[in-house]
Amino acid sequence: MLGYLKAAPTTYVLHYHRGRLVREGPGLTFFYFRPATTIVAVPLASADVPFAFNEVTADFQAVTLQGQLTYRVADPRRLAALLDYSLAPGGGYTSDDPDKLSERLVQATQILARAVVQRRLLREALASSEAVVAEVLAGLRAGEAVTMLGVEILGLSVLSLTPTPEIARALEAEAREALQGESDEAIYARRNAAVEQERRIRESELNTEIAVQEKQRQIRETQMAADIAVEAQRTALIERRGENDRRDADARGYALRATLEPLAQVDWRTLMAVSAAGSDAKLMIELAFRELAENAGKIGELNVTPDLLRSLLAPAPAGK
Repeated sequence: MLGYLKAAPTTYVLHYHRGRLVREGPGLTFFYFRPATTIVAVPLASADVPFAFNEVTADFQAVTLQGQLTYRVADPRRLAALLDYSLAPGGGYTSDDPDKLSERLVQATQILARAVVQRRLLREALASSEAVVAEVLAGLRAGEAVTMLGVEILGLSVLSLTPTPEIARALEAEAREALQGESDEAIYARRNAAVEQERRIRESELNTEIAVQEKQRQIRETQMAADIAVEAQRTALIERRGENDRRDADARGYALRATLEPLAQVDWRTLMAVSAAGSDAKLMIELAFRELAENAGKIGELNVTPDLLRSLLAPAPAGK
C-alpha cells in the first residue's frame, strides 16, 4: 500500500520508515509505504494567537488584558521531539498536541503579564501598556519555556488594557472633573489676563490723560504768564502815561501861574478894558453902563438918547 505526500513549503516534514528517519525538510514530495511509515509535519508559517487575561494590579484593582501573540516554529525537530505532530492515514494529526503549543505559549504569556501587571498600580498599568508589552515580549523571548519548544516569538501586541466598568466610570468621572477643573482654570486665567490687559489699557489711558492735563496746565500757565507780562507792561504804560499827564499838567499849571501872577494885583476893570480893546462897541457900552450903575450916587444926571438905545438893542450885523 503506497501513499503519496506533497507538503507545502511552510511545512517541515520528517519521514520515518520503521522508526528510522529517512528524509526531512520543508515542502517535501515523495511516495511512501503506509504500514511502515510515520510522517511528522510541523507547520513553519507564523501564527497569531489571541488571548484575554483577567489580572489584578498592585492596588487590588481588576483589569482585563486583551492582545495577540505572533510566533513561528524555528526548530521543528525540537518541537517534534516534544509534541506529537505525526499525520494520521486519513489526514490530520493523530493527537491534539499541535493545539497545545498555542496553549503553552498563551500560558507563558499570561504568567509574565501577571507578574508585570501586579507590580503596577492601576493608573500606571493603564498608562503604560507599551511598557507592559515590551517587558512581556522580552520575557517570552528569553524564557526557557519558549526556547525549549523551538519557537521564535515574532511579536506581541496589547489591544486593550481596561479596568472593570465601575472603576472605568469612576476614572472617567475623575478625569472629567480634572479636565473641567483645567478648563475652569484656563477660563479663569484667560479672564484674569483680560482683566490685567484691561487694567493696563486703562492705566495707559489715565497716564495719557494725566500727561494731556499736565500739558494743558503748562499751556495755561504759559498763557497766564504771558497775560501777566502784558498786564504788567500795560500797568507800566498807564503809570508812565499818568506820570506824563501829571508832568504835563504841572507844566501847564506852572505856565498859567507864571502868566497870571503879574496880573494878580491889577484891577479887573483894567483887565476888562485891556481885554476889550478892539472888541465890540456894545460890550464897551455895557461895561460903561455897569460902571455908572455902581457909581449912581456919584452921577447927577445921565441922558440916554433914543439913537443910543436903538444902537444897543439892534442886532449885531452878520459876520461880526
